[in-house]
Amino acid sequence: MQLTIEKLVYGGDGLARLPADEHGRGKAMFLPFVLKGETVEAELLEDKRSFARGKAEKLILASPQRVEPNCPYFQRCGGCHYQHASYEHQLEIKAGILKENLRRLAKLELGTELQIHASPPWNYRNRARLKVQTAPEFALGYYKFNSRELLPVEHCPITSPLINRAIAVLWQLGSAGQIAQQVQEIEIFADAVDARLLIELFCAPDMARASARQCAEEIKTALPEAVGVVAFRSSISTHSPAEPQTLVAAGEREITYKAGKHSYRISAGAFFQINRHLTQELVNIVTGSVSAGTALDLYAGVGLFSTALAGSFAQVIAVEPSPISCSDLSYNSPGNVRTVRATTEQFLQNHTVELKPDLLVLDPPRAGLGESVVRELAKLRSPRLTYVSCDPATLSRDLAGLLVAGYRIEQAHLIDLFPQTFHLESVFQLVL
Repeated sequence: MQLTIEKLVYGGDGLARLPADEHGRGKAMFLPFVLKGETVEAELLEDKRSFARGKAEKLILASPQRVEPNCPYFQRCGGCHYQHASYEHQLEIKAGILKENLRRLAKLELGTELQIHASPPWNYRNRARLKVQTAPEFALGYYKFNSRELLPVEHCPITSPLINRAIAVLWQLGSAGQIAQQVQEIEIFADAVDARLLIELFCAPDMARASARQCAEEIKTALPEAVGVVAFRSSISTHSPAEPQTLVAAGEREITYKAGKHSYRISAGAFFQINRHLTQELVNIVTGSVSAGTALDLYAGVGLFSTALAGSFAQVIAVEPSPISCSDLSYNSPGNVRTVRATTEQFLQNHTVELKPDLLVLDPPRAGLGESVVRELAKLRSPRLTYVSCDPATLSRDLAGLLVAGYRIEQAHLIDLFPQTFHLESVFQLVL
């Protein structure tokens, strides 16, 4: 069937309409790797009651924004979604998707300019987590598109040059039988100047400590840029929220990452932003607009924002539940930062009455804040609130509640931390 793509939606797919049914309605069909306005010959893959999925078998009319992908694995690898679009058009796509989510879910027509912060489109990632296969032969890579099957990858153009060098060395080690069969995943983290690495091995529950040590030491020897290799034993329980158990460490267990004038200790297992070019710009947007008495940094991680806020606030309260990240947060924090190990929900339930913050900084995971947290935040009546989001749907849901509580949007930013993918980061600055 021939279909015309109406628009792109969050998740990377294009939306087209199947021929109208007897009621005159055309069911939505989602197809990957297409662009708005294109006409394609499509194959139906999945037909649900309210929507369908398919793939473009033949491109009949191409968008003028279509370009040749830069990666031989594109469309087979599940990592990238937009390599067939010019980078300028990728930014337009993301801005449109963000505004549509606000319009549809928050009933909000953005009244302020959406400021867009572009990234170098290639070699921007400072972190890569790869799947490992040791039998019948060694392979290292990512999952195939819409699959849990491994796609061997020898080079990734969105990761840093040093990470790509590490990938090549790991292929050599694995092909020589020097990576233990219990190693299931390998994560490579590069510092800000792409000169040093921290490598994490995620191993099967039955991994012996001696085998893990030998594997870690061989990798560290083969990669002089690695300050350390840390092996974790994966949890047997898929329901356990506990962080992975450290088996061994060859060398250091952490790496130092410099962003602007601040340096951060980041331990193996801790979260940190992945775009090595825009980290400081993100910090400036989040922390540079106000100075006052008290700032409350929720979902603080290792202190990316807390450390910067400490320079313009008399007191910063930083809240983080992860034991590993909270340890780094305490280490990285100046004297006027009080660190609290707790979930945001726990902290707000116990401390809302006494808190009078001049600024709230929120950087939740993809699930967003949720109704109960929004309700507790509204009670604080902080005059300023900055929301950092990696998901436009949960952002829109939470903004709807905050706007009802009396906040209005002062600034809106789209920070493209994830070029070539559908993922988008945004920062909304709200005031009462």
